[in-house]
Amino acid sequence: MSDDLLCVGTIAGAFGVRGEVRLKSFTSDPYAIADLAPLVSEDRGQEFDVVITGQTKNGLTARMSGIVSKEEADAKKGTQLFVPRSRLPDLPDDEYYYSDLEGLEVFDTGGAPLGHVKSVHNHGASDLLEIKLPNSNATVLLPFTNAAVPTVDLKLGRIVADPPLGIFPEQE
Repeated sequence: MSDDLLCVGTIAGAFGVRGEVRLKSFTSDPYAIADLAPLVSEDRGQEFDVVITGQTKNGLTARMSGIVSKEEADAKKGTQLFVPRSRLPDLPDDEYYYSDLEGLEVFDTGGAPLGHVKSVHNHGASDLLEIKLPNSNATVLLPFTNAAVPTVDLKLGRIVADPPLGIFPEQE
């Protein structure tokens, strides 16, 4: 996948029988996903205009160009939707796109390496950084809060963390 594309949502399946889809939006304002259209598939092979038609549990309902039947909507289930980064707004200094954090080296407040950010997760309560430990396949989850992550320096490609005790093995 090209580095200039960012995932902003996914098709969660059909809604009804007339080609509407259930849409999961990853934008801070879920309805803003329609403003970013056209959305593209990861391989850039498909392009979709979006009209939000309503809300459903855990998402939105929408009409998407090229999808006119329940069967077509079902076939698109799981399709991730991307936009070029250039179409996204610039963020304030204390906000980040997940893709900006992935791969950053993580150090403790004393400068010791803790690992690097493998991915960022949000399960509703807050963001969690999945940190891959050095010289290991093991990972730990670090709360992405100001207390646990006081410094994110995108220019230097590093994060300074002050993790709660017990998260990293060497702390035990």
